Amino acid sequence: MRLTISTLGLAAMALAGCASAPEAPQRSSADEKELARALQGRTAGAAVRCLPYFASSTDVRVIDDWTILFKQGGTVYVQTPQGGCPGIGSHRNTMVSRIFGNGQVCSGDIQHLVDFGSGVGGGACVFGPFIPYRKAS
Repeated sequence: MRLTISTLGLAAMALAGCASAPEAPQRSSADEKELARALQGRTAGAAVRCLPYFASSTDVRVIDDWTILFKQGGTVYVQTPQGGCPGIGSHRNTMVSRIFGNGQVCSGDIQHLVDFGSGVGGGACVFGPFIPYRKAS
């Protein structure tokens, strides 16, 4: 029995060593330019945990699988989902948010993706903190 537990423990450690962190974002030059234009003349502020729910799709702009912009008034909030949001950058999938009691989207919330053309779920992503960018005064 002791040998079996040790063998299982070694196997688990070996598998854990094979796990890798998600790849860092690799933006195309077009996506880099689009993000730079959206943030031009703005300065990053301290991260915030939650934002009011955005009912209008015009307030949300997807740059790529790693970057979603939320606009509220004169502030643009940059959302970089933990591990990315695979499939949202293709604009084939739509993000579907479930809003609970407080009417906000927050860091740690799970966002589901749906391909409305086929009706098939397109995965999910987890929001990180929101970084506000405001125009310099």
